[in-house]
Amino acid sequence: MTIDELRDSGLILFEAVVGSRAYGLATASSDTDIRGVFYLPLEYYLGGQYIAQVANASNDEVYYELGRFVELLSKSNPTLLELLASPTDCILYKDPLFDQFKMQDFITREAAMTFAQYAMVQVRKAKGLNKKINNPMDRERKSLLDFCFIIAGNGSLSLRAWLSKQLWKQENCGLAKIEHAKGMYALYYDETQTLGYKGIVATPESTEVSCSSIRKEETLCAYLFVNHEAYSLYCKSYNEYFSWVSERNEARFRGTMNHGQGYDAKNMMHTIRLLQQAKEILYKSELQVQRFNREELLRIKNGAYSYDELFVWSQKLFQEVQELCLHSLLSVAPDQDKLRQQLVDMRKYLYQIKL
Repeated sequence: MTIDELRDSGLILFEAVVGSRAYGLATASSDTDIRGVFYLPLEYYLGGQYIAQVANASNDEVYYELGRFVELLSKSNPTLLELLASPTDCILYKDPLFDQFKMQDFITREAAMTFAQYAMVQVRKAKGLNKKINNPMDRERKSLLDFCFIIAGNGSLSLRAWLSKQLWKQENCGLAKIEHAKGMYALYYDETQTLGYKGIVATPESTEVSCSSIRKEETLCAYLFVNHEAYSLYCKSYNEYFSWVSERNEARFRGTMNHGQGYDAKNMMHTIRLLQQAKEILYKSELQVQRFNREELLRIKNGAYSYDELFVWSQKLFQEVQELCLHSLLSVAPDQDKLRQQLVDMRKYLYQIKL
């Protein structure tokens, strides 16, 4: 089912422009995002063909089925609460039936905390990007050999450096495990290449060293330590980093690099916005989608502050939200029974069912 099919079939109950345009933070390069609510045809609903969400290819337009919308509202989901609280000039269509959802029913302590907690997720995202930007990884992947070390006196020497000094090849080495010494191996060398040694690693992609059959009369050359934990951590970081590189929004990334602060400023702008909205829920008993401080938020987006400044600011706001929450007289959470009954009544009306 597509959005056009929803619209042609008259199944849409609500739709509005959301995101930067609803916040009043749109710039010349901003996209137009639309969110909406629809209900399934009766035959789909009764026939077990439940569709929770319909979106276009770019995910700029997303529509939630009525039941999914109510489920997320019941959990004080920030995205759906903002949709319900859409500014009048952003609402594209509203079925009169949708008026049953009153925004005041969802102004709760739980709503404030979901906004605040979601904000802190943005902080972690920005911090993660900060780490990736300031600690780029080489495209050429390291091998296990780079995490192998030769024990030398009271210290150690990288295996590659040691082999280079000896003018030896790793393919001619033979390893034997040392019992009760995790990661430690006895290393032997076969200059004649007749002893059948397997080398230290079989291929550059190997994740384990190779052990060989060693004759008792062979001369021990060195003790080798393999730091498997460091190698595993490196592999995880490498995969995460280059997955991020391949999936990142290049235009947004260029903007991050251009402002020179080394973090995702858009994420941090939304962090401050969300925390300010959380405070307003508790302090003013309202959810204000359109922001009064456009210039301040755009300054954050444009990199006017350091990451550390914004981190301190966000922590202060989060603590203020927590303190306000402790003393708030708002309901703890939405009335689940009332919300459930609203959904039943709306479905009965939409499907013209009498029970």
